[in-house]
Amino acid sequence: MGSAKTGDVAKILGITPGSVTNTLEALEAKGLVRREPYRGVKLTDSGRKIALMVFRKHRLVERLLTDTLHFDWTESHDEACKLEHAISDPLAASIEKALGSPRVCPHGNPIPDELGVIKPVNGEPLSKLRSGEMAMVSHIPDENTSLLKYLASLGMAPGTRIKVEEVAPFSGPMLVKVGENSYPLSPEVAAGIYVSKQ
Repeated sequence: MGSAKTGDVAKILGITPGSVTNTLEALEAKGLVRREPYRGVKLTDSGRKIALMVFRKHRLVERLLTDTLHFDWTESHDEACKLEHAISDPLAASIEKALGSPRVCPHGNPIPDELGVIKPVNGEPLSKLRSGEMAMVSHIPDENTSLLKYLASLGMAPGTRIKVEEVAPFSGPMLVKVGENSYPLSPEVAAGIYVSKQ
């Protein structure tokens, strides 16, 4: 996990930079983050362990919602955000066992094990592919509901086979074939979809 700038955190969370600074000061006092001038904030080892356990619970809840309760995969992230902090470690272990120890969440992102170890998911950004190359969607790191709903409307989800038909020059869109249909994707959207070449 790298570092993050206060302004970026504020933008992602939709709160003021001052609120982020206050929270980061409190987290730093607890030894969970380290702030470096002009470089941003970085998790300490203790902070990283806690973050990985939150990821674990979040992604297991997403799987529970989609696999068992048949909740829409494009909306499971927001619901899991509401529940992740209420899940104890023993309950997370029970959920994991009941689900058959899944490796990834519904968006293809890895689920840390009970020790916080993450087995990496193979893939590269779709934006790196060239015309004529075929691939399978492996994971979508940005679990923004609007983005996920958009991709679902195109028939794109982890496990979907796609073909790059054309890449426009000068940072133009990429034309991607999904099933029988072709769709233009902006460079920004294509960079946020990870694929494995077929």
